[in-house]
Amino acid sequence: MESANRCIVHLDLDTFFVSVERLHNSSLSGKPVIIGGTSDRGVVASCSYEARRFGVHSAMPMKLARILCDHAVVIRGDMDRYSKYSKMVTEIIAESAPVYEKASIDEHYLDITGMDRFFGNLKWSQELRQRIIKETGLPISFGISVNKTVSKIATGEAKPNGLLQVPQTGVQPFLNPLSIGKIPMIGNKTYRLLRSMGISTIETLRQVPPDMMNRVMGKNGTVIWKRANGIDHSPVRQYSERKSISTEHTFETDTIDVTMLQNLLISMVEKIAFQLRKKEKLTSCVTVKIRYSNFDTHTLQKHIPYTAFDHILIDTAIGLFKRLYTRRMLVRLIGVKFSHLVQGSQQLNMFEDTPEMTNLYQAMDKIRLRFGSDAVKRAVAFNM
Repeated sequence: MESANRCIVHLDLDTFFVSVERLHNSSLSGKPVIIGGTSDRGVVASCSYEARRFGVHSAMPMKLARILCDHAVVIRGDMDRYSKYSKMVTEIIAESAPVYEKASIDEHYLDITGMDRFFGNLKWSQELRQRIIKETGLPISFGISVNKTVSKIATGEAKPNGLLQVPQTGVQPFLNPLSIGKIPMIGNKTYRLLRSMGISTIETLRQVPPDMMNRVMGKNGTVIWKRANGIDHSPVRQYSERKSISTEHTFETDTIDVTMLQNLLISMVEKIAFQLRKKEKLTSCVTVKIRYSNFDTHTLQKHIPYTAFDHILIDTAIGLFKRLYTRRMLVRLIGVKFSHLVQGSQQLNMFEDTPEMTNLYQAMDKIRLRFGSDAVKRAVAFNM
């Protein structure tokens, strides 16, 4: 059983994109709102609780969403704005919490173990929540319990705009009646598999022998069984803006070939953007580095809305390179880095009117996963 000493808080901004839009347009309050690609071929990136009552959910085709909720207000969405508010919330948390992990654009885990020696953990969490609401205007829910799994599930039960504390002694009574779908990491496929085995509640899942779960689902089965039993030892990983993914290339012979340098930079961006998507991460900061033949090293960075799309990252990197490479000297090394990483799929770019771009990336990544990261590349031919 989980140690009773830990105290983990999970904070989740309620219908984050919708809430940000309502801050800028109060007439949207109380109305069904759908955010995503505005044409019939687009997809839903987020929707309000009012729209959810009609069966609308994220990743649904916009055409179907409009049929289900024909009086909804449909908004394309503004990733720049959402990124700004996400960072605002992170800054407030960073000022207060001893250890925090930015799990995605709209959720954070905090480890406040031991803080109850100075003031009650629940009171501290309530005060932090009130501060976030007051300073950003955004509704936020939180769960507080002995580990990440239980606190995240508690947040889900506290929504909208609520809070829920689950003490060690209350973990199992809290989890038992809930649907297995509430357990983080149980997606549609796993949910259908478990339902086909006659398992619908967490209590039933607990009673399945762990070795059977392992036989049916491998090591994931064991992790899911542990979570159903309220066991999760995963730590809150200290969030750092330094978290990054990068690559650089040192030339055997120093070069001044600008076209080659830019083409190489494009290839490097493609490679690490693929790694980003493979790890289901997004970046909001691109840095380009140049080292000249005399070993002078210069870097330039740019903050951008969260993304993992090559075409956005390539444009940003090339723009930085053009601003950086002004001395027309021989170049010894070129590098690119993505930092300020958060967990999240490219669902955040569902504001595009058509899903073709997302589908193209998925197709290319499937080929790369099967045949290696160099299996698909851009044909770069710039006239400089």
